[in-house]
Amino acid sequence: MAKSSKKQIYKDELKVIAELQKNGKESIDIIAKKCGFSRQKAWRIIKGLEENKTIWGYAAVVNEEKQELKRYMILIKRTTLPIDEKLVDKITTRQLEKSASEIDIKIESSMFTHGTFDWVICFKAKDMMRAKKFSEIVNRTYWGYIGEVHMIEALFPIRIQGILNPEIEKLKEFL
Repeated sequence: MAKSSKKQIYKDELKVIAELQKNGKESIDIIAKKCGFSRQKAWRIIKGLEENKTIWGYAAVVNEEKQELKRYMILIKRTTLPIDEKLVDKITTRQLEKSASEIDIKIESSMFTHGTFDWVICFKAKDMMRAKKFSEIVNRTYWGYIGEVHMIEALFPIRIQGILNPEIEKLKEFL
C-alpha cells in the first residue's frame, strides 16, 4: 500500500473532523462510510487527531432551557497594565473556573480575542443574578487588568458548536 502524501492525509483528517462535528456520537462504521474510508483508517485518523490534540474532547450540545439554564457572554476589555507572572498564574491555574463552579456557573468557552474586546467568556447560569455575581468574580479576580466589562444574555440559540437548533421554529417567538 502506497504512503499517502501529507496533503492527502490532511484532507482525510478534515473529512473525519467534519463528520465528527456533525455528530461526534456517530459510530466509527458510519463515519468511515461517509468519508469513503475503511473502519480501521477512520479509527486510526481519529486516534491520531486525539493524540496530537487536534481533537480536545467531545461534548453534547444541550438545550439549556430544559436544564433551566440561560446562556451569557462577558466581553472584557483590558487595561494597559502589563501582564505579570501573577496574572499568568491566575489564568493557567484556572482559578476562575474553580470560583465559577462554586456558584453553579458552567463556563462553556473562554478565549482571548483581537478586536474591540480582549477576552470573551461564554457561560451558563440559572439566572441573571448568578451571572452578575460571576461577572463580579471576574472583576475581582483580575482587578487592575480589566478596564471594561459588558454582559450579554443570549435569548435564542440558532446554532451552537455547529449544530443547528432542532427547535428553530421557536425563533419566531423572538422576532
